[in-house]
Formats: sequence, C-alpha cells, structure tokens
Amino acid sequence: MSEKWTTKNIPELTGKVIIVTGANTGIGFEEAKEFTRKGAKTILACRNLEKGEKALAKILKEIPDAPAEIMHLDLANLDSVNQFSTEFKKKYDRLDVLVNNAGIMMVPYRKTVDGFESQIGTNHLGHFALTGLLYDLLTETEGARVVNVSSNGHRFGEIDYDSFTFDEDNEYSRMKAYGQSKLANLLFTYELDRRFKKGNINAIAVAAHPGMSNTNLADHMMGFAAPILKGLFGFIMQSAAKGALPTIRAAVDPENKGSEYYGPGGRKEQRGYPVRVESSKTSHNKEDAKKLWDLSEKLTKVKFGFA
Repeated sequence: MSEKWTTKNIPELTGKVIIVTGANTGIGFEEAKEFTRKGAKTILACRNLEKGEKALAKILKEIPDAPAEIMHLDLANLDSVNQFSTEFKKKYDRLDVLVNNAGIMMVPYRKTVDGFESQIGTNHLGHFALTGLLYDLLTETEGARVVNVSSNGHRFGEIDYDSFTFDEDNEYSRMKAYGQSKLANLLFTYELDRRFKKGNINAIAVAAHPGMSNTNLADHMMGFAAPILKGLFGFIMQSAAKGALPTIRAAVDPENKGSEYYGPGGRKEQRGYPVRVESSKTSHNKEDAKKLWDLSEKLTKVKFGFA
C-alpha cells in the first residue's frame, strides 16, 4: 500500500458503529466527518453539547445523509462516563471502533470531579474507564478496535506513582503531567492489546498521534496571541484534517494487527502522511503497563472482563 495514505484509502464502513470522543473540534471532528462519509454510524461524544450540535450541523451541511449523532460525555466525571456507557448500550448492540481522542494539554492545575489531576484524569483515566465499561460490546463485535490518541509528548513522560494525580501538596508541572498522561495512553494501548491476544479475543488496540497540527488544543497557553502565533507557525503545523489521518488509519487500515502506532511520516513526525512509527522504549515497559493498569482499575473502580 502506498505510504501516501489519505482519506481515499478509507474502506466502506456502512454497518459499523464508531465512537469518537472530543469530536466537536480539531482532529476529532475531522475523524468523525470522514467516518460518516464512508457510511459508519458515528457517535460524536462531546462534553459541550452546544459545540457538539454546531459540529454535527457542519458535518450535515457537507454530508447531508451523514449517519451521525451526538451524545454527552464528560471524561473528567466518572458518573458521566458511566451514564454515557449505559445509554450507548441501550441504543447499540455492537461497537466496531472506539476512538479515545479527547484530550487537554498543559492546562493550569485543577482537579476532575473525582479528585484526579485534570490531565491524567481526562486523557487517561476517563478513557480507561470508558473502554472498560464498553468492554463487553467490543469483545462481542468481530474485529473491534480501540484507538488511543497519544502525542510526541509521551517521549518526555514518566509515570510518577508517588504523585500520580498530583495532590495539592505536591509540586505541579503542566508539562510533566501532560507527558505522563500521553505515556499512559501508550502503556494502556499495548497492555490492552496483549490482553486481547492472551484471551483469544478478536479485537485489537492501537494508537496514533497527530504530529504538529493546527487545532485549539493549546490555545489557552497562547492566550490572546493564539491567532497570531498560529499564523506564524502555520508553515510548521499541518491542518487538523491532515493531523487526523494517523488516527483514521489506525482505526480502519485492514493491515493493522494490533499494538501499532501511527504518526506523520515527515521529519521528526511533525507532519506528513500517516505511517507506522516507533514509540519510546519506556512505552513498551510491560511491568509499568501492568502497574498502571492495576492503579487505573483501583482509581476508576472499573474492571475489564478478562478471564
């Protein structure tokens, strides 16, 4: 297959059901749009329903018969994650792809509803709980996939088990917390895929990252200068549509066997067409992955149904 993988390579998806978290903007919006274009029933799982409605309207304007719908999901609130999962399973009896896309980046210190530092709580623990609560549908759907969206930030990440959720009396670092959450995405991906294979379950877990893409993820760091800075760095950043391609490929490429990691194929994986890339050695540490899994189950009180 050509390495210039584009939306033209997306296979027909009619009959499939796909969830995309954080689909109201950025790469999540682009992913959801392209999945619906190919016929997949696509659920835009959004925290802000007003923004979700605007996103759906944009999709329908471009694709009038798009089989998409919005459902409320706040990954920073485990009650919301539970409610979403319950409502989803009332409506659907299959789940072909779960795209754990939503995320926050280097935000000021704050806690989730459940008392977790917001970046680890939203980027990892919320998605871990969501995946676990939808585990039964995933394992009952032939060839299901879980796609976790990480970033190059995982390379400076380190799992700090002593201050995993950065209690207020610990020194908080936006960058450290972000890197930890993105590393957690990959440790979770590879461990989940190992457990699928060990249990002879016909499902896979894969990961992707968007490179340097022009989205609103870091606008809070730029403040009022965001439009100016984005213009200045536009020659480095790729569009959100291009940044969505690694995740889309991870979700639909028939050659994907699990535990794959996709990213832009250009210099330093900053931009370019999606290819298989290598994550850090730390992200493949099986002992850390098991320890993170056990801690995540304890904190979320969600256990997967593995035998």
